Amino acid sequence: MHDFAYHRPASLADAAKLLKQAGDDGKLMAGGQTLIPTLKLRLAQPAAVIDLGGVKDLGGIKASAGEVTIGAGTTHAAVAASKDVQGKIKALAELAGHIGDRQVRHRGTLGGSIVNNDPAADYPAAVLGLGATVVTNQRKIAADDFFKGLFETALKPGEIVTAVSFPVPEKAAYMKFANPASRFALVGVFVAKTKGGVRVAVTGAGERGVFRAAALEKALGGNFSAKAIEGIAIPPKGLNSDIHASAEYRAHLIGVMARRAVTAAG
Repeated sequence: MHDFAYHRPASLADAAKLLKQAGDDGKLMAGGQTLIPTLKLRLAQPAAVIDLGGVKDLGGIKASAGEVTIGAGTTHAAVAASKDVQGKIKALAELAGHIGDRQVRHRGTLGGSIVNNDPAADYPAAVLGLGATVVTNQRKIAADDFFKGLFETALKPGEIVTAVSFPVPEKAAYMKFANPASRFALVGVFVAKTKGGVRVAVTGAGERGVFRAAALEKALGGNFSAKAIEGIAIPPKGLNSDIHASAEYRAHLIGVMARRAVTAAG
C-alpha cells in the first residue's frame, strides 16, 4: 500500500473542501469495501483519502407516502433492517439483505456502491429499476442519467452523493443468479411497476454495466405477468463473457431472472 494523507471530516462542507484541495489525487471513502482492497493491491494510488464515515448528515432513512430517501452513508444492513424500507419497497430491503456477506453489509454503503458502479453490483439495478433520483451536494440526477458505463457515473469533480430518493412502486422485485463465492450477480434483474410504467434493470450482464431491458419493459407494460415475457429472447451481443458465464448463458439468465422477479412481485 502506498503512502497517503488520511482525512476524516465531520461535515459535508469540510469533505467537499478537502476533495477540492486534493484534486485528481484525492479519493473519497465510504465503507471502504472496494477502495481498501484496491489500495492493498496497489491498484489505486491516491495522495489523499477522505473518509466520509464521520459525516453524520450522510446517514439515515426517511419515508413518505410516495418516496423513500436513503442517506448515501447508510449501510446495506441498515437498509435491509429498516421497517420503512420493508414496508414501502420490500424488494429494496431484500436486495440489500443479500449483498455480499455480513461484513460487507455492515460496512458497505448505498452511496459507495452506486458511485463505484461495479458492473455486477446489486444497488445500481434498484436505482435504475425504480427510477430513483441521486442527490449530490450540487444537484439532483435522474437514474437514467447517472450510470454512464463501466465504473463510470455522471458525477463531476468535487461532487459528493448525499442521498438517493426511491419512488414507491406499485409492485417490485429483484432476483439474481449469484456467484457462489463473491455473491456478486452473474445476472440480476430488478423489475418494477411504477406510475410511469414498467422498468426492468439488469446488472451483472452488460459489458458497460447496468442497463434497462426495453423489450421486457414493453411486453410487461401490456401484461405484467411472467407469461408475457416467456418468448422474448435476449441477444447476447454486448453482454459479458468470462470464466464464470458466457454471454449466451447470461442472456438466458436475464429471461429466467426477469420471469422470477415478475412472479415474486405478484
